Amino acid sequence: MDNKFKSGFVAVIGRPNVGKSTLLNRFVGEKVAIVSNKPQTTRNKIQGIITGDDYQIIFIDTPGIHTPKTRLAENMVKTAESAARGVDVILFMIEPKVGVKADIELAEKLLKAKTPVFLVINKTDTVPKPDLLKVIAAYKDYNFAEIVPMSALKGENADNLMETVLKYLQSGPRYFPDDSYTDKPEKFIIAELIREKTLFLLQDEIPHGIAVEIMSMKERKGRPLMDIEATIYCEKESHKGIIIGKNGGVLKQIGTKARHDIAKLLDCEINLQLWVKVKENWRDSDFYIRNFGLKQEI
Repeated sequence: MDNKFKSGFVAVIGRPNVGKSTLLNRFVGEKVAIVSNKPQTTRNKIQGIITGDDYQIIFIDTPGIHTPKTRLAENMVKTAESAARGVDVILFMIEPKVGVKADIELAEKLLKAKTPVFLVINKTDTVPKPDLLKVIAAYKDYNFAEIVPMSALKGENADNLMETVLKYLQSGPRYFPDDSYTDKPEKFIIAELIREKTLFLLQDEIPHGIAVEIMSMKERKGRPLMDIEATIYCEKESHKGIIIGKNGGVLKQIGTKARHDIAKLLDCEINLQLWVKVKENWRDSDFYIRNFGLKQEI
């Protein structure tokens, strides 16, 4: 093993919607985690892999820590908490706000670990500098290894965060090939891209009771074209009508937007066929949670 080569695992932990997935995508340079303005968008533990000449960092994006109300939500929280175990660095991400009880409680819990914990204050582009300084001051007496303000969306101070993480890593092996950027298979990412477009287009019309399953992927012979069939599941018959839309208009938009991102991912033309089915209360069913790939080993 090359003693000059550094590697390690870095967990990104925080409440919903603080920008964890945006940070992962920023570092990786590829869309490996979907993003929306709705909390609890990320459901799985997703690894983003960054490999340089003398290092490999595996960033672990996690579901937001929240009070669970369904079996799916319980699994999401357990997944996030388990990600903090056995890593080399924990990035605790917050928004630039003072006195958020849930942030303080989570900080105190994470700081009990022997792992170095960075406080990453995200969305610095949304507040004036005096307000940001107040947030930094509020956490100065906590035992954080580092405090790093940044904007994952704009990329401000992202390079500094990466360089600081590298200082805490030890020499280690290449865990993944140099050209890998995530541990997730293409089917998973494609299903997530479809779900992202569904969340975006439906806005607040339906809750998070949506899952996407890729039924088949077949490459056409003799041309760079992939035929993909996918099913969007929802929990109520009324939601099915909303997802399809008048004369199928909403479903067509979902397909058009998803097709663009999938084509970019696979670097070929895409023929995407979408269906919508109802699975009542699937978020409280261990069977469906596991079937949709949302039940992970803790």
